[in-house]
Amino acid sequence: MNSLVLSGLMIVGYIVAYHTYGKYLSRKIFKLDPAAVCPSTALRDNHDYIPTRKEILFGHHFTSIAGLGPIVGPAIAVIWGWVPAVLWVFFGSIFFGGVHDFGALVISLRKDGRSIGDLAADVVNKRVRTLFLLIIFFELWLIIAVFALVIGILFTMYPIAVIPVWFEIPIALYLGYLIYKKGKDAFWPSIVAVIIMYVTVVIGAYYPIDLSALFGLSAKASLITWILLVLVFNAWLASSLPVHALLQPRDYINSHQLMVAMVLLMIGVFVAHPPVVAPATNFAVQGAPPIWPFIFVIIACGAISGFHSVVSSGTTSKQCDAENSSLFIGYGGMLMEATLSTLVIVAVVAGIGMGMPGKGGEIFTGAAAFNHHYASWGAVGGLASQLAAFVQGSANLIESYGIPKDMALAVMAVFIVSFAGTTVDSATRIQRYVVNELASAYRFKPLMGRQVATLFAVITAFLLAFWDGSGKGALKLWPLFGSVNQLLAGLALLVITIYLARRKVNVAYTGIPMVFMIFMTGWAMLYNIGAYFKSSNWLLLGIGVAVFILEIWMIIESVVVLRKVYADRSAVPGAAA
Repeated sequence: MNSLVLSGLMIVGYIVAYHTYGKYLSRKIFKLDPAAVCPSTALRDNHDYIPTRKEILFGHHFTSIAGLGPIVGPAIAVIWGWVPAVLWVFFGSIFFGGVHDFGALVISLRKDGRSIGDLAADVVNKRVRTLFLLIIFFELWLIIAVFALVIGILFTMYPIAVIPVWFEIPIALYLGYLIYKKGKDAFWPSIVAVIIMYVTVVIGAYYPIDLSALFGLSAKASLITWILLVLVFNAWLASSLPVHALLQPRDYINSHQLMVAMVLLMIGVFVAHPPVVAPATNFAVQGAPPIWPFIFVIIACGAISGFHSVVSSGTTSKQCDAENSSLFIGYGGMLMEATLSTLVIVAVVAGIGMGMPGKGGEIFTGAAAFNHHYASWGAVGGLASQLAAFVQGSANLIESYGIPKDMALAVMAVFIVSFAGTTVDSATRIQRYVVNELASAYRFKPLMGRQVATLFAVITAFLLAFWDGSGKGALKLWPLFGSVNQLLAGLALLVITIYLARRKVNVAYTGIPMVFMIFMTGWAMLYNIGAYFKSSNWLLLGIGVAVFILEIWMIIESVVVLRKVYADRSAVPGAAA
């Protein structure tokens, strides 16, 4: 299979899906009303709620959902062959992820911009709200801790990214000032901002910032320093300031950066069009878990991810200017992320065949490059290995039309770190909402304040990152993140399904993905629980059992509520919630 044919067919498929299935969902299932007053207008406070043009909000939404997930997941899953990864990313994004993201955004728009967990009290019951908010809290806790740790590791791996990533903060602050304080149109200032940012990329390539070399810090001290800086100046600052001051403009800049990176990769695929060197299928991978059900858990972002429903109903719904913008932002954002995952798959199954350095300095090419890098499950188990395959494959594609490899590596490194940063920013802000909602529900006044809730989110994330004293505590909990994340996707689809059932709408479009995700998540969770028991990993065993019990609870709740909804509809013709 040629990489140009593969990527071309998938991208055309996404465009067709948006204009057919996506628009069908908007007209017939969710029945969007362009005249409806959205929470951004009805509850406008110019801090969290503010009407935003859909092009700008698309940038914020997309960069929030597209962190490292659509890169790391596919880069791992292709070890089972490129065909399973391609099929799940393509069909999963169209029929699962797109519906999930779109639906969460729509029902939040119709419920005062409340989070998917909080509005579960209205759609299902109060028990489910508490359950949902606790699961969301746990997931966000993991995300903030792990991604802050990941950024620290990436700054160590790619010191060329330090200057451009940190310079994004003042650039974004000034862009937000021009748009919202001076009333400037967003297009040209954002273009200038992106140009300035790429100037800093060039500067960073020549002046890398390595704390160990500059200040003589140990590897652990350097890591702790970066994590503290990320949590204070990225997470806390972006969450505390009005959304249009830093979070939104930086995400808008990063959306431009993403488009540049994707265009560079597409040009590379068109110019080099390397053949796919990975096997179509490989189900006998040394040390790997079974492809069923784990491919549906490992590839989350890019196909379907529970975190997306948290973003859709957490920050995006509070800024959406009109209901009919939700199709472009929610469904379109998911398909754009799937496009990114498509390019990631091409980079790691074809791009690395153009040249992949080995540990001894030797260069592998063709199928040998893929087979060397993906020799076993353990070979792709580390973060550095996962990202190296994508960065190296991407750099090969970009270098094919004359851009120096060092500059290509710098561009892709900044791209990866920037997107990890936007995920931390949005997750911290949403965590603050969750803490406020839980505190309000149980009348716990100390955590009802904006700053206190933000501080609580940041401190707890830092403690999780270093809970075992090694600086890698959060990564030890990472194996559960995929399962919890996909469980959250199933629960979000449950809420959306019951919402549609109450409105007498065909629930097959959300119900089938819901059942599939809950079943696959439960299957994967049982497998993990067995593995944790055999290895005497009591911490992960306890968490796994607890999450599995919550899943069973959700299945019972869904059966009871849905039976009651349909019973009420039969008893009272025409009744709807």
